Order: sequence, then C-alpha cells, then structure tokens
Amino acid sequence: MGDRVAAVVVDYDAGALLAECVRSLHDDGVAQVVVVENGDPEIARRALGDLPVPLVVTGRNLGFGAGANRGIAVSGDSPYVLVSNPDLRVHPGTAAALAAALDAHPEWAIVGPRILEPSGNEYPSARRFPSMRDAAGHALLALFWPDNPFSRRYRGEEDEPGSRAVDWVSGACFCARRQALEELGGFDESYFMFAEDIDLCWRAHEAGWAVGVEPAAVVTHVRGVSRRRHPYRMLLAHHRSALRFAARRARGAEVAALPAAAAVLGVRLVMAVASEALQRRSKDERA
Repeated sequence: MGDRVAAVVVDYDAGALLAECVRSLHDDGVAQVVVVENGDPEIARRALGDLPVPLVVTGRNLGFGAGANRGIAVSGDSPYVLVSNPDLRVHPGTAAALAAALDAHPEWAIVGPRILEPSGNEYPSARRFPSMRDAAGHALLALFWPDNPFSRRYRGEEDEPGSRAVDWVSGACFCARRQALEELGGFDESYFMFAEDIDLCWRAHEAGWAVGVEPAAVVTHVRGVSRRRHPYRMLLAHHRSALRFAARRARGAEVAALPAAAAVLGVRLVMAVASEALQRRSKDERA
C-alpha cells in the first residue's frame, strides 16, 4: 500500500478505540495515518502511546468535516485518502480493495467499504438520495417503524450485490481520490456533524464524478461513541444538517416544500428527544 493511501481519523475522545483503529490501519498497510483531535489531546496521546501518528490538535470541537479537512491538508500527496471515524476497525485487505476500486473506476471520486456492526449485522452504508416524500416518511416513521417502505427505499442501495455505483456512502469510512477532494474543496464546514458525507457525494455528482461501494473492503464500526456523550446536542446537529442539505438540493417545486420539510424535521426532533429522554430514564431506573 505504501504511499498510495493516506488515512485521516477524526477523533473526539474515543481513547482505546482510537488506538485500535490506528493499529488496524497500520496493520492493513497504510503507512501515513493522521489523527485530528477535536477533543482532549491528552486522552488521544495516552491512548496512542508510542504509535507513530501525527496528531493535529484543533483546540476545540470543529465538527467532523472541518476536522477531516485539517487532516487531509497535512496528509501528504498520496493519490487516495481514506477518511474515518475513530470507533472502527479496518479488516485486512480493505485499503487495497478500496484503492483497487478507484483504480478500476477512474470516474469514481469516492468509494465506501461494507460496514459491519459489532454484532456482525450489516449497516446500510450505501444509500440513495431521498426524494422529499421518502425523506419525510423516513423522518417521521423510522424511529418507531424502522422497516417502513420509505426507509426501505432510502436504504435500497444495500439490496444490490457487488461493487457498483451508488448515490452516496457513509462518512464513517470511505476512500476518496485526492484530486476530487481538492476540486470539490473538501467537506462543507457549515455542517457540524451529520449530512456532510451526503453533501460531499452530492457535490461530487454535480461536478461530474461518480460514487461507488466496494464490498470486498470491510470495516467494523462501533457506532455513536462520541454521540452518546452529548445526545441532545447531536440530535439537534443531525436535524439541522438534514435541513441544510434539503435546502441545498431543492430544485423547482421542492423549494416551495422547504417550510414543510422544516416542520417535519421539527416534529422528528421532538420525537427523537423524547425517545432519548425515555431511554435514559429507563436506564437510570434499572441501574
């Protein structure tokens, strides 16, 4: 792998999970790994120990996209850049498979791996850009009816096997062509958390690039480690980012529907906050 792929890991106090992620990248042949620390740098330094990893300290939580941009800027000149969360483990052969997919598809700006949860279940990491109708149905129903038809269409890309072009892939882990990232200006830093990945893929399509997924590349992701520390702040960021992206991609009649989209997201935010509060109360009562 050598100098073909550099990796940027955006961290927020993941501790031991960060070290495991970095080791898995090194074990997979990624020579250049940069860690961007949005949280406490001492936690990162203790976790990383003597691992030979440059640490970019931001001084405050800039958000995922802004942190990734800082790391990409100092990650060297490799043709490909793997961007990841800290709470995942890269399986052997993943970096090579992602690089090979970009080699085989020069039209792809970004390629994502298959993402597994710790249970071994597959996370729907390759998705469609949702229509306003499907986005509204997914927003209102997914919290208490995960397998509703709107959400199934939203996640429908996962049903197709093999290496293929898709609309967008999860920012938890993907490999991008450095040329494309530079052309697109990296992540849009107006997104603090969430939707920065769908926005980047949208802008790639708009610029004439394509996006793909390569199931031969596999990572295991422990989701929501940082999110669990600040659940209400993350819920607000999630819904704010969803509205920002809806406004960015709206065309024609969809522009007139934006106030309705904002209302739907407002209702969903209230439901999500209530659900989180009930879960935390139930957990406290069991403790």
